[in-house]
Amino acid sequence: MAGGKSTAADLGAYLCFEDEAGQGLRPPKGRTWAPVGARPVVAVRGKGSRRVNMAGVVAYRDGERPHLSYRLHVYRGRKGEPKSFSWIDYQDLIVAVHQHLGAPLVWCWDNLNVHLAGQLAEFAAENADWLRIVQLPAYAPELNPVEGV
Repeated sequence: MAGGKSTAADLGAYLCFEDEAGQGLRPPKGRTWAPVGARPVVAVRGKGSRRVNMAGVVAYRDGERPHLSYRLHVYRGRKGEPKSFSWIDYQDLIVAVHQHLGAPLVWCWDNLNVHLAGQLAEFAAENADWLRIVQLPAYAPELNPVEGV
């Protein structure tokens, strides 16, 4: 991580940590009792195929307060609808954070397969004047401060 920190300091950039999480909207299973031989009926509402995903970004720069940005993706179970964020959604998130902060970014994230998409690597190469991408180790939640958000 020290390499990312010195890169951010050299560029006057924000050090950004990104992570995503999801939550299914299926209601929890209910439990109850019934007399022996009688089947209990517990009514729950909702189809159960819906899902909400969130991508959060915490941005730090020396001498300034941290900034939190996020995007939501709601999956409603419709035919042909994407279930989670695509590479273009992550690209849009990076651009939105850059426009909001108005400064270069050093972007740190995990090795999710979408993060490793060739289109995002091309995007980073095209915008190398304000964007550097740093991959975190395969499983290192302690290095990513946005994990707790």
